[in-house]
Amino acid sequence: MESAHLQKAAQRGEPSYVWRAGQERRLQMILEAAGPRANGDILENGCGLGMYLERLTPAARWAVGLEIELPRAQQAAERGLCVVGGAGEKLPFPDGRFDLILSHEVLEHVEDDLKAVREMVRVLRKGGRIVLFCPNRGYPFETHGIYWRGRYRFGNIPLVNYLPRAWRNRLAPHVRVYSRADLETLFAGLPVRFVRRTVIFGAYDNIIARRPGLGRVLRGLLQFLERTPLRTLGLSHFWVIEKTT
Repeated sequence: MESAHLQKAAQRGEPSYVWRAGQERRLQMILEAAGPRANGDILENGCGLGMYLERLTPAARWAVGLEIELPRAQQAAERGLCVVGGAGEKLPFPDGRFDLILSHEVLEHVEDDLKAVREMVRVLRKGGRIVLFCPNRGYPFETHGIYWRGRYRFGNIPLVNYLPRAWRNRLAPHVRVYSRADLETLFAGLPVRFVRRTVIFGAYDNIIARRPGLGRVLRGLLQFLERTPLRTLGLSHFWVIEKTT
């Protein structure tokens, strides 16, 4: 029988538990994308244990995290962070409340990603920005594991995302994966413009911890590929979306 932890990992993903080079790199990307909005009102939509929220809070006028999993929200609150419980499809905030919204590897886990996107745009001020990270279908591994013969198999599973979507979704019904066209469809018809749309590789901190030399070479090579057309094989989409009206 599957452990409760594995079932939760399959359904919601795993939050960041430690702060390493990969998280620091993404934080700098967030801050660069945000610009002066990092000093305004910030929502981390799906904050997990609050690792990013903790680092965004000091400079913000107000920073709040939304988290659907109560134990995670409680742990974040115990660290002195402002966290509310709720689902991304129905944000408990008024229209135009935020200057910056961070959605970090969360969209793939929500029940209805279209509603979740529309809610983020709704609570964003004119000129405010969404910083979005989510899984890229072009990555050669499904990092969230798969279900095989009724059992969840944790780990990085090769080539799953290259299968026809119906087959892929039978193996990984618990998590979405996105192409560029998929994301464009989610934002279609909304009052936004795309400031940046790219794909990034990971930092491979786990490999570096075990094999420092090999891991650093791998990190350097793959992050170099972000500057080439081969970035389409990267781990995550990194999009910056600005509200226009």
